[in-house]
Amino acid sequence: MRIVVLAGGIGGARFLTGVRATGAEVTAIVNVGDDVTLHGLRICPDLDSVMYTLGGGADAGRGWGRAGESWVVKEELAAYGAEPAWFGLGDKDVATHLVRTRMLDAGYPLSAVTEALCARWQPGIRLLPATDDRMETHVVVGDPDRAIHFQEWWIRYRAKLPARRFVFVGAEGAKPAPGVLDALAEADVVLVAPSNPVVSIAPILAVAPLREALVSGPGKVVGVSPIIGGAPVRGMADRCLRAVDVPCTAAGVGGLYGARSAGGILDGWLVDPTDAGTAVDGVRVATCPLLMSDETATVAMVRAALELA
Repeated sequence: MRIVVLAGGIGGARFLTGVRATGAEVTAIVNVGDDVTLHGLRICPDLDSVMYTLGGGADAGRGWGRAGESWVVKEELAAYGAEPAWFGLGDKDVATHLVRTRMLDAGYPLSAVTEALCARWQPGIRLLPATDDRMETHVVVGDPDRAIHFQEWWIRYRAKLPARRFVFVGAEGAKPAPGVLDALAEADVVLVAPSNPVVSIAPILAVAPLREALVSGPGKVVGVSPIIGGAPVRGMADRCLRAVDVPCTAAGVGGLYGARSAGGILDGWLVDPTDAGTAVDGVRVATCPLLMSDETATVAMVRAALELA
């Protein structure tokens, strides 16, 4: 079986551990809207979260970054008064960004760089950025309107600045990374991970040829709700959903994605038993416990999604 997963960072990475455990041929198409250049380094948080998690190098306690991390570089930058001080770069993590930036500067596309980095980590799946083109999520805030990078809104301000809208800068001209369209064309099933629908999944779908291939592809598309009982499982998806006028419910997110038969992306929608009774027009809904407390629970979620497909 060939499975394609649309994924963001931490939640997507944990979900992918369960998908990998099925033994299927797995391709993850990962959000790049979070990517940012800081201190001269190109940082790809979602790609790295997936790579570190599946490669056994992630900090399980924090849920992001490297295990056994140290922070000497961060402390030295702070001593120089180098901005931005709100974004912390761990010493081990800096090595990844140095290699990535050097390769990008040498002309290698992000997909090739990601493949090279994965040669060390051996994640057990194929890891693809949604696009090799530079695309970033910016957040329009304030009155009068001003735009800041998503990372600043998310980390520096903890998403407390009211967001007026999200803009995927560069999406209009972005092309799917090599391998993305082939993976979708050959997929038996496409799973939408329980990642943030607004800032993790929507930037992937903003790459128009990718979305078109998803909608027209042969594989059934099943999404897994990131909302349980009216609250995000992790993170601040509620604030993102508020900005796009979508209720923070399993039904709200399912409706945001919409039925593939009506121009959306879903054939099936998996929700937690807490949200039993959820209905999404044109979409088959099933229930399964959705807390990824361990790999066994995550594998059960994935199998329920595959059965729904």
